[in-house]
Amino acid sequence: MRIGILAEKLGMSRYYDENSSNQAVTLLKVSNCKVISIQSKDKNGYDSVTLSHGKSKKPNKPFKSFLKKNNLNSFLRSKEFRVDSTESFRVGDEINVTNFVAGQYVDVSSNSIGKGFAGGMKRHNFAGNRATHGVSISHRSHGSTGQCQDPGKVFKGKKMAGRLGNKKITTHNLLILKVDKENSLLVVKGAVPGHKGCMVRVIDAIKKDQDIKVTTETSLNGDDVKNTKENLVTEQPDIGSTEPENTEVSPKNDEVKNTKENVIPEQSNKSPAEAKSNDQEVDSEDDQDLKHVQTNKEEDKS
Repeated sequence: MRIGILAEKLGMSRYYDENSSNQAVTLLKVSNCKVISIQSKDKNGYDSVTLSHGKSKKPNKPFKSFLKKNNLNSFLRSKEFRVDSTESFRVGDEINVTNFVAGQYVDVSSNSIGKGFAGGMKRHNFAGNRATHGVSISHRSHGSTGQCQDPGKVFKGKKMAGRLGNKKITTHNLLILKVDKENSLLVVKGAVPGHKGCMVRVIDAIKKDQDIKVTTETSLNGDDVKNTKENLVTEQPDIGSTEPENTEVSPKNDEVKNTKENVIPEQSNKSPAEAKSNDQEVDSEDDQDLKHVQTNKEEDKS
């Protein structure tokens, strides 16, 4: 299970997709979403990561001591996320919108908008009583709620009037249309539970089998580190150069340097006249050697 993210619901808007279709979307903004604590299986019995959200203006003394101990900035809320492994997380790491990709499905959870105390017709969609003919003052009442002397009570869970809303609601399989890295925004298709400005919890859709490959940017103690699955840079040879290359190995540093053949013939500093006289002397010596060889052959014949 991958880690999720905490975001703020900005409200609804419209977005034109690639097919120029007008889509009703919800804008979710991510701010100050950092790892504040890690629970390991050896110590706590399960693996999870706690993320922060927002900024707190007036933290109390116990909260200040916690922030000072973990070298963190103040935050407004926090939530825990179950993960498969906590090896790749450290306290202070930042989780941003690049944790998700455009085109994937997510589940969004939040508390719904509170409606206050509501009657049976609004809360449970009851039909109500008749508007006339014998009904007075109780047109919208829910009617009988129990039986007789036996059992003589109202069973728990009976649908009656009561507080409506302000309960945790999860909307499944919402499509991410765009990931805006510059503004830290997630553009999600459809409606998201909660009022404007509320905190929502976004995770991968549990009802979808998705192969998600993302490039996340995390901040480890202030240093930006890019985590990618494949980030290999290979040097390719220059196809245009056809000249052979020599390798020079320095035994001290064990460094191999590729150098092209650069052979420069040695040129003498003699003048043209001296060079010509030298050539004549060489030719005369060659003639004397030939004569000496011929005389030796004649003596052998005689």
